[in-house]
Formats: sequence, structure tokens, C-alpha cells
Amino acid sequence: MNTATPRVLTFTTLYPNAAQPVLGIFVENRLRHLAASGEVQAQVVAPVPWFPSSAPAFGQWGRFARAPKAEDRHGLRVWHPRYPVLPKIGMIVAPALLYAWTLPLVRRLHFDVIDAHYFYPDGVAAAMLARTLGKKLVITARGTDVNLIPRYRLPRAQIRWAAQTAAGICTVCEALKAPLLKMGVPDSKIRVLRNGVDLEGFRPMERQKSDAHTLLSVGLLIERKGHHLVIEALTRLPGIRLMIAGGGPLRGELEVLAQRLGVADRVRFLGEVPHDQLPAIYSAADALVLASSREGWANVLLEAMACGTPVIATDIWGTAEVVAAPEAGLLVPERSAKAIADGIQTLLAALPDRRATRAYAERFSWEPTTQGQLDLFREVLA
Repeated sequence: MNTATPRVLTFTTLYPNAAQPVLGIFVENRLRHLAASGEVQAQVVAPVPWFPSSAPAFGQWGRFARAPKAEDRHGLRVWHPRYPVLPKIGMIVAPALLYAWTLPLVRRLHFDVIDAHYFYPDGVAAAMLARTLGKKLVITARGTDVNLIPRYRLPRAQIRWAAQTAAGICTVCEALKAPLLKMGVPDSKIRVLRNGVDLEGFRPMERQKSDAHTLLSVGLLIERKGHHLVIEALTRLPGIRLMIAGGGPLRGELEVLAQRLGVADRVRFLGEVPHDQLPAIYSAADALVLASSREGWANVLLEAMACGTPVIATDIWGTAEVVAAPEAGLLVPERSAKAIADGIQTLLAALPDRRATRAYAERFSWEPTTQGQLDLFREVLA
């Protein structure tokens, strides 16, 4: 084996596929830049929950069934083996099921190191695979996998075991180191490799002038993304419009909420937007609002800034590491509609120059992260 050209197998359930093109796009983006360096050989195993029917009536589960068994994405071979998800006890047995149902495929592949993303269940299953196959393992922690899931006793024990098994551990922000250190992971084993932004793909685009300010909220339509709080904030922001980009189970509830609050005429639901179409939407907005309750490192913040659009975000986990200067935007100290509305009013009253916001984002190219990955893979294989 030539350690100068590591053969990397990325293992994660958070990865896009033809039926779910924006799922885990942040993992794919990081891997694409790593592969583009020409200094690794990369392939992907991205397991998908098994479901018997692809009928649209089954919603998300039908989309799982429509995912191809294998595909090529951006020059990378991606396999999507199925694994069972069991109700009620699913969280407890998920690592073992992931391991058992992916082992036959992974055993046939040629690689030197497993690059696992998300500690539970993905990282734990990857640790089982690495132990069985005698391979090195690197795990990247991304948020709830180390901040929330370890509150449960059994998953916490499994995460600690996986961390001990791994040859290296990454976090996407400094804030995610603390829970790992609390679980006894040595500081020397952890390195922070923050996410970057594609500065070529995400850039300022021509904007139409408007007398009314327009806000943008991007993300899956679920509670923790906080779209409902941004909609509620509009009741304190007369005349301001809101675009919401994303699909998910709460769209109907959010539409009803907008109607009930009397702001439906100022809210536009864009649905799930392809990643390459987001720059035009970011550029059209005066500000991005991210009202999440949990985020490790939110890529949408950097994507908006790279398009010249400042942000308002809840001050959680690693977000303060992304929004760290006035030209980037501002953080709100409380996750409430009032605090978000106050933050929006403050920012809109003194919007930073969009060129300064773009210049701030240019500090976050992918190159340092790619080099950090290359250094780590070579170290663990040396």
C-alpha cells in the first residue's frame, strides 16, 4: 500500500442519492473537494433504510425505496445497501443492523481507511466494520451525534467505544470537542476540520431592486430548524417578506400557521431547491435567518455569506464560530420569535455592505479542510 495515495471509503447514512438529492449534501461536498485534490482514491457506502414500496403515498419511506442500489455522483462510485430500521427499539440496535447488512458489500471493496460521518449509529457501525476487517478508522462528529444522543446510556457507551476504536476523530467546530472530552476522548486524538464553502458555485448574483425587505429561511421543514419562529417573527415585522426553501413533514403545519397569524401573503414556500439553484435565492434575499435549536456547523450560513447575504442565527453550538464579525451578520441570544424579530430589525437597520460579507466568506474555502484530511489519513496509515 502507498500511504501517499490513501484509498478512502466514506461510510455514512447522510449522503445524497438520486431520490434524495440534498440529503447530507455537506458530507458529499467535503468529499468532492478531497477527491478533487487527486491525492486520494475515494468511494462511498451510503446505506439506505429498507422499505418494500416506492409509491409516493409512503412519503419519505417511498423515497428510500426509490434510491438506486449504486450510482456515480460527481465521479465517485456510491453504493446504497439497504438495512432494516425497527420501530421502538431502532435506536438501540441500529449500529448492529447497519454493520450486519453492509458487511458483505464492504468486505468486497478495496480500501485502506474508513471515513465515517456521524458518530451514532454510523460511526459505531463503522468501528465494527474496521475491527472485523482490520482497517483504520476516522470518525467525524457533526452535532447531535455527540451533543444529544450520548444522553442515552447505551448509545453513550457505544460512542465511547467507537471513539476508542478510531485512529482519529474530527469535529466540524470547536464547540463539538467539549462533549467528546467529557466522554474521556483524549484532546490529542481530536482535530477540528470545519466545513468550507464552494466560493465558485456560491457567489453574488444580480439582484432585483425592491422596496420591501426579503428574508430567507433554508432547511428541512422540521421543528428544530425553526421555520415556525421566523414565520411568527413576521407578525412583528410589517411589510417584510419571507421565502422558505426546503421540503419536509411540517409544510402543511407551517402553511396553516402563516394563515392563522395573518402573514400568509408574505410567506412563499419554495419547496426542496436543488443545491445548484440556491445561489440565486441567497442573492435575492436581504438576509438569511437560521432559527435552529441544534446545529454543529451550518453550511447554509457560509453559502449565504458567499453570495453576499448576511445572516441572523440563533447562538447555538458552533454557530458563533461561523458568524464571528459584523459583516457576517449577527447572533440572537434567545430562540424565540421576539428575539429573532429584534435581531432582524437590528440587522436590516444597518445592513453590511454585501461585498464585505462576501469577503468574510472567502476566509472559509475548502482548501485547509482538505489538507487537514489528507494529513490525518496519512498519519493514521503511516
